[in-house]
Amino acid sequence: MLFTKMHGCGNDYVYVDGSKEKIPQEKKSEIARFVSDRHFGIGSDGLIFINPVDDDSIDFEMEMYNADGSRSEMCGNGIRCVAKYVYDNNLTDKKKLVIVSAGKKKYIDLEIGDDNKVASVKVDMGAPILTPSLVPVKINGFLDADAIVDTPVTIADKEWRITCVSMGNPHTVVFLPEDEDLSTFDIEKIGPKFENNEIFPNRTNTEFVKIDDRGNVHMRVWERGTGETLACGTGCCATTVACILNGLTDDKVAVHVLGGIVTCSWDGNPESSVIMEGPATTVFTGEINL
Repeated sequence: MLFTKMHGCGNDYVYVDGSKEKIPQEKKSEIARFVSDRHFGIGSDGLIFINPVDDDSIDFEMEMYNADGSRSEMCGNGIRCVAKYVYDNNLTDKKKLVIVSAGKKKYIDLEIGDDNKVASVKVDMGAPILTPSLVPVKINGFLDADAIVDTPVTIADKEWRITCVSMGNPHTVVFLPEDEDLSTFDIEKIGPKFENNEIFPNRTNTEFVKIDDRGNVHMRVWERGTGETLACGTGCCATTVACILNGLTDDKVAVHVLGGIVTCSWDGNPESSVIMEGPATTVFTGEINL
């Protein structure tokens, strides 16, 4: 199987051109686990197939698998890399693209560098989903709420205050107190407790956040099905929404993750899109025996 290794701020995936590599659907989950293994495979946070689409309103499909082989609905860093892949590999000459993932269209603008390769990608990620049943999150007493914002829950024998957002996939944002050091926070212990808690029917991605100022935050993320990653594009979007809902930042936020910076903006209107912008990088191409 021919592949390309790419990353967005260190959130790395193996990318495969689905128009050329005909992989049986029932094998894709197993292959995702194999290629993602950082000791015996290529090493990645998951596997993404870039598929042709028989629809004039859509340019490409992103079919995404987590490192554990489970399907995922959306990946912000992943979709930026898909956009770079299709342009840099001459699958399209468009600088405005529509890419669909799990049935949801995303609208993309490419910034082209001096080398005629994609330098940066801006994505209209759509409006955030805040309705608890749609995130989904189920907390007694809040089932009929408009949103879960700064809501207390007990997880791992400790009370946390959470804000829940879906960007096509579920996120739970936790703002750490001033006396908690994000760099030493035990995410390996706490992350799985959130991911697999019964209040999250589809599991959850969890962002642990410290506020720097009105335009900058630092974030670490525990991704369902993968573990801690160096970045999460949808997590940066969810973090920005949560910051604004809680009145902690202005409407444009530089989210500093372990692998770099992703910039997101949202005007606070529940019907308005979150706009995400960040880099996409090609690491290497190769061929692997399955």
